[in-house]
Amino acid sequence: MFPDSVEVQALVRTKGLFSFYEDGHQECCRVRKVRPLRRALKGLRAWITGQRKDQSPGTRSEVPVVQVDPSFEGLDGGSGSLVKWNPVANVEGKDIWNFLRAMNVPVNSLHLKGYVSIGCEPCTRPVLPGQHEREGRWWWEDAKAKECGLHKGNIKDESVNGNGNNATQANDTVADIFDTKDIVTLSRPGVENLLKLEDRREPWLVVLYAPWCQFCQVIDHLIVE
Repeated sequence: MFPDSVEVQALVRTKGLFSFYEDGHQECCRVRKVRPLRRALKGLRAWITGQRKDQSPGTRSEVPVVQVDPSFEGLDGGSGSLVKWNPVANVEGKDIWNFLRAMNVPVNSLHLKGYVSIGCEPCTRPVLPGQHEREGRWWWEDAKAKECGLHKGNIKDESVNGNGNNATQANDTVADIFDTKDIVTLSRPGVENLLKLEDRREPWLVVLYAPWCQFCQVIDHLIVE
C-alpha cells in the first residue's frame, strides 16, 4: 500500500519534511500510514496485530485479545464491521524474545543496535539501558499519546494529543469480545459432537490452540456467532 501522492506533496510543500517535530506526528502518520491502511482494511473482516500490554504502559495497558476495531471499518462497512485480533496482548516482551531466540527466527538488524521499537526513521531512535521500548518513538511527545493512529482507540483521553495540548473528546476502554455470553469453551468430545450436527443453521467460528504453547494459551474459546 502507498499513501496518496497528492496528499504527501501538499503536506511537504505546506509544512516541510519535518513539521511533526513542532506540531505532533498525527498529521504525517494520518497521510502516510493511517489512510493507506484504512483502504486495505475495508476489504477485510478482521486483522491481526502484534500489540502487547507491556509494550506501552501509557496507551496499551488494557489492550484486549479480541475486540471490535474502534477506528477502522471492515468489508461490511460501518461501525463494528471489523474485528481486531491482538493474540500476544498478554505476553511479555521478554517471552517474545526468548521464543524468537529459541526458534532462531530472523529479526530486523536494527534491534541489535538499540532500536527495540522500530518506526519511521525521523521518529525513531535507539533506547538507552533501562528505558522502556517505546521511549525511542516520538520522544519529544507525551507518553500517553504515543500511537500513530493505527491504534488510536488505545488512547483513552483524546484531550492529550501528540504535544500534550488539549483536544476535544475522550474514548472509553474497548471491551474484549471474548467476555460475552456468546463464547463457549468446549472439550474435544464437545467439538466432535459439533461436527456431527447436520441441521446447523447459524455460522460458527471455532478457534483451536496448542495447550503446551504459552503464545496459544490466549486462544482457548469457541466463538459462536
